[in-house]
Amino acid sequence: MPKKEIKNNKDKTSFMKSFKAELKKVIWPTPKQLFNNTVAVLVIVVITAIIVFALDFTFESINKYGIDKIKQQVSNSTSNGKSVSNEIEETNQNTAEDSHETNIQTNEASNTVE
Repeated sequence: MPKKEIKNNKDKTSFMKSFKAELKKVIWPTPKQLFNNTVAVLVIVVITAIIVFALDFTFESINKYGIDKIKQQVSNSTSNGKSVSNEIEETNQNTAEDSHETNIQTNEASNTVE
């Protein structure tokens, strides 16, 4: 068993050595670069938030003044005691009655001519 412990210890030490070597290769930003990058990120976040807010306000307004008004008009027409389909049926009946009366008048006129 002592061989495995030695091997594990070597693995740990070699890992730490490689880890330190990799960290030495990293190019860390200067304080000025860090500040500039932070400001750039914050500006982009603020611009994105403004765009999202504007789109949200626009779509909310469209919904409030567009779709909701249409819903309100439909509900008003159905709450008046007549639904849209009833109004269409009445219009069709009135048209059929007018057409029938016109046919009767035409027939009477043709009978009087004969």
